[in-house]
Amino acid sequence: MTSADGTPVRVGVFGLLGSGNLGNDGSLEALLGHLRAAHPEAVVDALCGGPEAVTTRFGIPATRMHWYRGEYRTASRAHAIAGKALGKLVDVFRTAAWVRRHDVVIVPGMGVLEATLPLRPWGFPYSLFLLCASGRLLRTRVALVSVGAATIADRPTRALVRWSARLAAYRSYRDTQSRDAMRTMGVDTARDEVYPDLAFALPAQRASTPADPSDPADPSDPAGTVCVGVMDFHGGNDDRARAEEIYGRYLDATIRFVRALVEEGRAVRLLTGDECDRPVVSAILDAVESPLVTAAEPASLADLMKEMAAADAVMAIRYHNLICALKTGTPVLALSYAAKSDALMTEMGLGAFCHPAREADADRLLEQFRALERRSPELRRTLAERNAEAARRLQHQFDSLTAAVFPAADHAHTPRKAP
Repeated sequence: MTSADGTPVRVGVFGLLGSGNLGNDGSLEALLGHLRAAHPEAVVDALCGGPEAVTTRFGIPATRMHWYRGEYRTASRAHAIAGKALGKLVDVFRTAAWVRRHDVVIVPGMGVLEATLPLRPWGFPYSLFLLCASGRLLRTRVALVSVGAATIADRPTRALVRWSARLAAYRSYRDTQSRDAMRTMGVDTARDEVYPDLAFALPAQRASTPADPSDPADPSDPAGTVCVGVMDFHGGNDDRARAEEIYGRYLDATIRFVRALVEEGRAVRLLTGDECDRPVVSAILDAVESPLVTAAEPASLADLMKEMAAADAVMAIRYHNLICALKTGTPVLALSYAAKSDALMTEMGLGAFCHPAREADADRLLEQFRALERRSPELRRTLAERNAEAARRLQHQFDSLTAAVFPAADHAHTPRKAP
């Protein structure tokens, strides 16, 4: 696609990309797949958390989101605090200069309008606000595509998120509750649509000898592998006072769950979704010393899907771990830390198989897991139907995005160069 003057459309992508979170990078991969197929002439680059990783993996130029390189480290010394403060000012001009070089900037998926995990207002919410405000001032369309949202109690964070959404030229959400949350926080969502998470647009990964969903399974057969997706989970913004208690309970329940499977002769494959999850894997391996327990080192959502496609069943906590299992048609039990997980599981027909992560109980987990395996053939058929519907709806999402934000001859503007 080209602008009215014949120059290629410049598309920017924005987010915490290349920073070790497989779900975020999977959303970027899905978007790039669409752009390369539907808009091959578009010139794409990124403003992101890990520019080197994004360029290496996806082959697009990328710029660091923050001027201050210690942005993600806790600032305790005076020079670090001063560096962060100066960085917030410098980022106003850096973000605006980057935005003005584009016709459209896309924030692909991710929970950018929520605070279900610990989050400070001067972190990503501030960066997102700078992006959306710059887009409005410089007449560059900013699109929030299939993003997650949740009602936020903290007033500064709530205000930044609300204004970011208001200033965006296009908004769509990955579930109905996200749209409802933004409406609750004062955003007019009358024209906003709901579509599946962008990760559902990724190519499906299958095991080399996939099971036939119509074949009855023997729930007493202990031979099948179980994938367990883990997370460095300490609760959300409102749980800071009991973060260690929540983590201890979650880890203990997961260890007991894994140990019970091993005692039944089941092979267990531990999976992560972010680099920060590796200590959890180590803790489980130390607690359950058995050759039946192994750990994978996935580098992408495709890697996760390959692992899960080969498994009989999955128990996972990270949102995009759940998506990977659902996408491959593998029955999954969700250790749910936010309402988005419950909504996803309900949408895909597995709403009965959610367990609260903050109140994790190993005995109840095992009970639910065995019920999940007993219904495996039925659930696999359901997932095949729901995945087909998700693919159809995501194609509609991409068509809607093109119509709404890509420059056409009657409303294009020429990309401007930074001063």
